[in-house]
Amino acid sequence: MGSPGALAGWGLLDYKTEKYVMTRNWRVGALQRLLQLGVVVYVVGWALIVKKGYQEQDLDPQISIITKLKGVSVTQIKELGNRLWDVADFVKPAQGENVFFLVTNFLVTPEQVQGRCPEHPSIPLANCWAHEDCPEGEMGTHSHGLEFVLCFQGIKTGQCVVFNETHRTCEIRGWCPVESSTVPVKPLLVQAKNFTLFIKNTVTFSKFNFSKSNALETWDNTYFKRCRYDPLSTPFCPVFRIGDLVAAAGGDFEALALLLQERSYNFRTATHWWETSGVEARSLLKLYGIRFNILVTGRAGKFGIIPTTITLGTGAAWLGVITFFCDLLLLYVDGESYFYWTTKYEEAKAPKVTSNPEQREPASAPPHLAAQVP
Repeated sequence: MGSPGALAGWGLLDYKTEKYVMTRNWRVGALQRLLQLGVVVYVVGWALIVKKGYQEQDLDPQISIITKLKGVSVTQIKELGNRLWDVADFVKPAQGENVFFLVTNFLVTPEQVQGRCPEHPSIPLANCWAHEDCPEGEMGTHSHGLEFVLCFQGIKTGQCVVFNETHRTCEIRGWCPVESSTVPVKPLLVQAKNFTLFIKNTVTFSKFNFSKSNALETWDNTYFKRCRYDPLSTPFCPVFRIGDLVAAAGGDFEALALLLQERSYNFRTATHWWETSGVEARSLLKLYGIRFNILVTGRAGKFGIIPTTITLGTGAAWLGVITFFCDLLLLYVDGESYFYWTTKYEEAKAPKVTSNPEQREPASAPPHLAAQVP
């Protein structure tokens, strides 16, 4: 085993303590103060004030949303005549959720019954010249990339029949008469831009046991019936005009409705009933419109000693890094680094003391005491 002297020779038993040296190097000093100022600005300005690093935060609140759309519109078309549309007609699905579909245009096929009728000429593979062009039992699917699209509105009967004076199409067994593909160019329900939408949301932060709603707390029961949202005059009124919502998103209501119609953003729904003869009938509606998704986010925070300590501790650590970085520049990069190295790091040894007192040199007396010796 090695002796303590050997360990001391390797420096394992040496003790190191800090020695502070004041250096007159303005370049490193200016750099240190500049970096320290940057850390202080970052910690105080950004971490504490902007990012609220002194707060405990709840970023996952519980959110409940209630929506109600109000308005009426009138359409005049051949299939339905003079028809009044209310909320139950132009809002799908039923109201109350954070997602709804506002109908702006539609294609109606009234009084359909199950039977045999010619397919519409606009359907792919529906046109024919002979019965051989209409294989019985075929449903008219064709491949579209990796998907299979159902073309026909029924099942082929094997007959090629007359559709009109210019077209012959395959006869199908399905709901007759078949749906037309001619959609009105101008949205029939363009008046929907003047409808009003009531949005009430409640955000609950369970971490802090705190809840907040977007609706103004008032005892006036008629306030929400007559107010309209305005960011300046009535910012707490949760009643919005549909046209204003679309405009706030950077669009135009009628242009958006036409764009979605051109892109075939639609779905079908039907109303069924039984005729007096016992035959089931329905009216088929192909609805075009705008889908509204209401998303609510929230965050809450309050002062906390732990996040404050972490933020300030991070700033103190950065100040230590700056000191270490400036030391590296001073001791390894600067032109006078050798001088600073020998000044900063000094080996201190205690004076050796002999065992014979006579061999000791007499200690020199202080000047004022030496003068009194005769």
